[in-house]
Amino acid sequence: MSSPRPLAEIKNDLEAFVGSNVRLKANRGRNRIIEKEGVLESIYPNIFVIKISERKIERRVSYSYADVLTETVELYVQFCATVTDISSLFPAVP
Repeated sequence: MSSPRPLAEIKNDLEAFVGSNVRLKANRGRNRIIEKEGVLESIYPNIFVIKISERKIERRVSYSYADVLTETVELYVQFCATVTDISSLFPAVP
């Protein structure tokens, strides 16, 4: 089992993904787990903000870096939303 990462290291890792699409999984206690998709909007010294758009409503939720450290919040960065067929780029092999 690896040792926990310091909060500053978590903040530095998240700074690279500002503006990226993320998938959020948060444990809200008492068997309430929410899973949402949004955009990592901004980074502050003690918190980060994720903008969630659902049903014509934009919400912003904030979490602390300690939430990531304690695994109350899990973030997954989505690098591409669609899968593109690239088979037409390569010639057929006989």
